[in-house]
Amino acid sequence: MPSSAVTIARDLIRCPSVTPAEGGALSYLQELLAGAGFAVSRVTFTDDDTPDVDNLFATIGTGKPHFVFAGHTDVVPAGTAGDWRHDPFDGTISDGFLFGRGAVDMKGGIAAFAAAALDYIGEAGTDFGGTISFLITGDEEGPAVNGTVKLLQWAKEQGHEFDACIVGEPTNPDKLGDAIKIGRRGSLSGMVSVTGVQGHVAYPHLADNPIPGLVRLIAALDALELDQGNERFQPSNLEVVNIEVGNPAFNVIPARAEARFNIRSNDAWTLDKLKAKISETLQAVDLGSLQLEIAFRRDASESFLTKDETLIAALGKAVEAETGRVPELSTGGGTSDARFIKNYCPVVEFGLVGQTMHKVDECAAVEDLDRLAAIYKRFLTSYFS
Repeated sequence: MPSSAVTIARDLIRCPSVTPAEGGALSYLQELLAGAGFAVSRVTFTDDDTPDVDNLFATIGTGKPHFVFAGHTDVVPAGTAGDWRHDPFDGTISDGFLFGRGAVDMKGGIAAFAAAALDYIGEAGTDFGGTISFLITGDEEGPAVNGTVKLLQWAKEQGHEFDACIVGEPTNPDKLGDAIKIGRRGSLSGMVSVTGVQGHVAYPHLADNPIPGLVRLIAALDALELDQGNERFQPSNLEVVNIEVGNPAFNVIPARAEARFNIRSNDAWTLDKLKAKISETLQAVDLGSLQLEIAFRRDASESFLTKDETLIAALGKAVEAETGRVPELSTGGGTSDARFIKNYCPVVEFGLVGQTMHKVDECAAVEDLDRLAAIYKRFLTSYFS
């Protein structure tokens, strides 16, 4: 008979909640948590040019401290189901692993903290000296517009003030207990475009080719050394991720060429300083009569570093007690919804081993799911004592 954490993870995997579809995952959690005494709210947010997204907020207990578990039930597409050893939405348990899309990222993490909270409340009762909440979105793998960022604001308007948060993202590179994420680098995406004059290849004097200009701009970005990193963060890096001309013809000089880039920045930079640096670098390139345009996407995020010793120490001790490992305090990797939560309370991330996330045959070790639930429960016991 599977444990509580494994059962919840399996049931969540069976909900095909590919972004932005709810897929039954939030309804499942609503029934599970409401049955244990949580007050559960379902909130749908909308915005221009993005899909509507369903979210869940659940809370139990009263007063301070107010601790929140955060995560997302939406998953990336499974790809071709025939490429998987087991159906990606079946939740098959085989050879000690639970297979399925979201097993690691991050239905397994949600299952572990749900099992931990239910077990803890079952023993301590609802008068445990504080409040536990769940903040669950269906928009983390998508635009991240109608999910956590708006749910946090909604919760604040309802009078909720959080003291600390754990996001259950898969943070461990090799083994459970390897790392706790105490910060993240920021992310800034941008587009640079060059406009010239379209014309015939045989008559270049009647045209103005934007491609050589774009090449010079890309070279300037590629040569840019933003910083050397520091004690807590690796160096900031800029990567050109796409070049688009949209010209299938061999005898036409195009009118426009565009490149897209993404920067992962450490705490040496604010977004405003970074945008200014990029703009200054690009504008310094001699483009002659070509026209330059620079645009930055609105989904940018600042870097952050959590310094709450109570939160970090309690989680670190729980990890060590259950795994025998002293976790590294890490800021590596990509972004997560912690970038929004850090504006409301101290936040760290700790979850499963991330080696199979977004891959075919995504899977989590059954033993790790149970151990992660034990870590979360031990943390709650310590935090509320």
